Amino acid sequence: MPFIVCREITIHCEDKYPLAATVFLPKGTLKGAVVIGPATGIKRQFYTAFAEFLAGSGYGVLTYDNRGIGQSLHGEIDKHPATLQSWGQQDLPAAISALKSEFQNVNYHLVGHSAGGQLIGLAPNATELSSMFNFASSSGRLLNMKVKDQFKSHFFMNVFIPFSNLVFGHTKSHWFGMGEPLPKAVAAQWRTWCNGCGYVKTAFGKTIDTHYFNELTFPSMWVNAVDDFIANHKNVKDMIAVSPNSVAETLTLVPKEYGLKEIGHMKFFSRKSSILWQICLDWLDNYGRDKSANLN
Repeated sequence: MPFIVCREITIHCEDKYPLAATVFLPKGTLKGAVVIGPATGIKRQFYTAFAEFLAGSGYGVLTYDNRGIGQSLHGEIDKHPATLQSWGQQDLPAAISALKSEFQNVNYHLVGHSAGGQLIGLAPNATELSSMFNFASSSGRLLNMKVKDQFKSHFFMNVFIPFSNLVFGHTKSHWFGMGEPLPKAVAAQWRTWCNGCGYVKTAFGKTIDTHYFNELTFPSMWVNAVDDFIANHKNVKDMIAVSPNSVAETLTLVPKEYGLKEIGHMKFFSRKSSILWQICLDWLDNYGRDKSANLN
């Protein structure tokens, strides 16, 4: 693998909130730059191996923790005011701006994982991206899931989240193997959006007065897996429809076709699934060659 410089930085959002982030810098010709939008409650370290792969393939990469998660949790989680909306309106645009500052005069891309792709149209500077590659990004609508999956999803969303928020002051999502504990308002908004249609669209005209989903015209690739009951076909289509002017392609992965036992909602970014990463690299290469820069 080509030499990679890994550097920890702090991103300051417009409201001055500091986010922990990591920059991966390849040495030599820079083909483009990628910000990795994390899934709900997932720390940036989860994407390190994947980020190193992209950097080793010529892309500058930035990973970050959303406010209230990982090293971007400041203060007590029970009192943290973070929402999904703040992740999209404050954190993601700050991450895109930091990516542009770190890597100049190249094309910029988002690789979104679940919420990391769902929230893109809340960022005012999202239109500055050249493309988006999403994995497991969908509306997560409960009613679009199979009956057997609806039962456990309804329990988590509509029973456990309210109970955990009431008793503990936050959602102990880690008890279900779903990343880090979530600030109360993040989980509450997550619950509301997944009970509706179009995920974030549920909040249009309510808590969200301004958004940029209609302005997104860059090409996008939406990848899911057959063994992911959350990002199933119906929910992927439901989420794509929120950005009607983006030219979207879809791809559904079958684990056995790649010699894998499972992919699900999380394992695309696992080192054990690195055979899948070339799919993303090929996509980026198609949209990252219009500009180039050399690094000293």
